[in-house]
Amino acid sequence: MTEFLSEKPDNLGKIGLRLLIQCRWVAISGQLVAVLAVYYGLGHVLPLWPALWLIIASLLLNLVSVSQQSAIHRLDERTLLAFLVFDVAQLSGLLYLTGGLTNPFVVLILAPVVVGTTLLSLRWVAALIGLAVACLCWLALFHQPLPWPSPGFVVPQLYLAGLWAALVFSVMFIGFYVGLIQRENRRMTQALTITQMALAREQRMSALGALAAAAAHELGSPLSTLRLVATEMARDLPADHPMAEDIALLVSETGRCRDILAEISRHPEQDQALHPFEMMQFERVIERAIAPHLPPSIQFLFDDDGDLYPLPRLRYVPELQHGLGNLLQNACQFARHKIVVTLRTDANQIMVTITDDGPGFAPGILHRLGEPYLSVRPSGGSNLGLGVFIAQTLLEKTGAQLSFIQAEGGGATQIIVWPRQMLVLLSAEQEKP
Repeated sequence: MTEFLSEKPDNLGKIGLRLLIQCRWVAISGQLVAVLAVYYGLGHVLPLWPALWLIIASLLLNLVSVSQQSAIHRLDERTLLAFLVFDVAQLSGLLYLTGGLTNPFVVLILAPVVVGTTLLSLRWVAALIGLAVACLCWLALFHQPLPWPSPGFVVPQLYLAGLWAALVFSVMFIGFYVGLIQRENRRMTQALTITQMALAREQRMSALGALAAAAAHELGSPLSTLRLVATEMARDLPADHPMAEDIALLVSETGRCRDILAEISRHPEQDQALHPFEMMQFERVIERAIAPHLPPSIQFLFDDDGDLYPLPRLRYVPELQHGLGNLLQNACQFARHKIVVTLRTDANQIMVTITDDGPGFAPGILHRLGEPYLSVRPSGGSNLGLGVFIAQTLLEKTGAQLSFIQAEGGGATQIIVWPRQMLVLLSAEQEKP
């Protein structure tokens, strides 16, 4: 609850005016039908014209909104709040004229509160809930009586008190409950978006590497021809020829271009990821994943159980490479002196264990690892608390399961387990043309 109270949503007021207009047309139609049906259909005496004027006020607001629809496509927070306040006040006015809390339609006062909870920031949500509670208190004390068919029928005060309490608690509980659910859904959506962006970046880098390698290969032959022709021209021209210096510069620059293309062919990607055409052992993938994050002061130890169950060879897999990189980066950031990566295989599964000698997981955080925006680092900076979430999301795409435990003697242990068949299938897919 405290996290919800301290959060300001990122999609405040992000609701289309057209949708709000359509919803209000439905509300106006329902109110008009209910009032006319009770007055003319059932023959009950109600303050008809005051009720109709309240409905007409809502109608006029909707007509004004329609005229502004072309200029305002998305409502800001304050405008949306004004609309919802009007809805609560207008509905309370109708309820005052038609029995107050004894009117069965009093539960509709929850509707604008729920809408506001999902779209407004905390202070305005609290204000809207406060307004709804105040209106319920007013309706409990002041209202026009309903024309009950049985003369002298009186609703017991104890029942009215219970109904008032139920409505007040419903407004508060449902409002905050919906807010919590919406907050969690919003955070998860944002985190998944960031994850997809990270994966898309890895895929673009892989495609860029393939393109660079292909370009280097294709340009190598014509560049060699140009260098050969320029070299022959330089040899045939006298040293004092006016073009001798230009030909020498041409030879030098073609040689420089050849060196650049050779370097691109060797390192086609900017972030030390795997070559897009390179088949590599699994342990080499781990070494490449940790290389960008390993500081000189941390010792990296690798241990495996031999070749009893050989591992499949893999090409560059963005999900696997980036997911392992995030987990290894976490270990590097918290380790004091060393990181040990253990690779264990059997006939059914492949397990990678990453253990560091750092402070271990903070109390109370172990069971929450994998949730988005979870971090124990000091606030500020660029850390978003998404590293483990992104790693888990990406590695699960490759069939892995993650678990986290406190290492014996201190430190943290991260365990990634793949069914062997999943990596065999992944390797086969990578080998397809």
